[in-house]
Amino acid sequence: MKIGVIGAGRLGLTFALLCEQAGYEVIVSDVRQDYIDDLNKKIIDTNEPGVLSLLQKTNKFSATTNNLEVISKSDLIYTFVQTPSLPTGDYDISYLMKVVEDFGIAFENEISVNEKIFAIGCTTNPGDTKNIVGILNPYGVEVCYNPEFIAQGEIIKGLELADMVLVGSESQRVVSVLTDLYNKIQISELKICSMSTMAAEITKIGINCYLTTKISYANMIGEILTSSGLKDEVGLVLHSIGSDSRIGKKYLNYGFGFGGPCLPRDNRALGNYAQKIGLNVNLPYVVDDFNIHHADYLKNHYMMLNPDKTVPFVLSHVSYKKGTDMLVESQQLKLAYDLLNEGYMVNIIEVESIIRNQKFVSEISNDFPGKVKFYKVGTNPNGFKIEIE
Repeated sequence: MKIGVIGAGRLGLTFALLCEQAGYEVIVSDVRQDYIDDLNKKIIDTNEPGVLSLLQKTNKFSATTNNLEVISKSDLIYTFVQTPSLPTGDYDISYLMKVVEDFGIAFENEISVNEKIFAIGCTTNPGDTKNIVGILNPYGVEVCYNPEFIAQGEIIKGLELADMVLVGSESQRVVSVLTDLYNKIQISELKICSMSTMAAEITKIGINCYLTTKISYANMIGEILTSSGLKDEVGLVLHSIGSDSRIGKKYLNYGFGFGGPCLPRDNRALGNYAQKIGLNVNLPYVVDDFNIHHADYLKNHYMMLNPDKTVPFVLSHVSYKKGTDMLVESQQLKLAYDLLNEGYMVNIIEVESIIRNQKFVSEISNDFPGKVKFYKVGTNPNGFKIEIE
């Protein structure tokens, strides 16, 4: 079986490389010609641990800008194209639908697509995959929803050690093919959760919505203890709460609010979908509001601890997760801006790729001239250090 991946970004590329490592012949596509050239030369610049090493070891891997080539040469075609959020909270699936159109173009050009499997790995709105099934089934293409649950900076680990693999499909053949694939990728015991496509779409955003709730709960407890003069015991209390098997310790830590490219968007998407089907469900919105409140709480807390504006604050990172180079919906970056807006100086310790991000560095430096400085990881600038991660 040959595997194709359309959309070879961080997740798509890592998934493709693990498939190649598992013994499959793999072809990927992306719209960026220079990036594709680098992939074929095995010289990409990436901040994701282990990816470059996997790429350099490949011998059955190729890259192209032509989606039709991927569709033509592959039996199982994944897509991880971006599905950005709309102001409503819905996911914009226009890039995904262009891939769907490519299957139609392939069919019109007499490229055989019969019995090919199209696996949607990007996040979609509940019902989107069902609609795509209706479009592609007449061509003989079997469609499934198969999103990944990974964290930036740990994508390989997330794929190899997944707690479960979610498959939205009512085709036993599809489930069997994906089970065989993941058995070769995963190094932990494989657990397949198979259901209808719409149920799987709700499951995906539902899991992340639960995590935002759990993170917010931990931060609420942390605020209560800190404001009670018991900050030193926050970790002990949360460890004790997490020791209850009904709750668990994962994601139960006091710190910044949730951020990044997945959790905030999935949280809003679930609330928006519930409203669309006539439910007055407010939990996702309450959690989102608390996340905003918690950012204000942290700003005020640290300003109280450091009232002297001649003493700069030191942040160990402003990316949403330490060690990554992603700034999207970063609560750490929001704190930096909040403190700068209050007239403080801020020293930021960051990875090389963020320091080299000229657009970001110039924007924040121009907005706050002389107030913000960047330092490489491993240095120890003077100032009041933010203690939480």
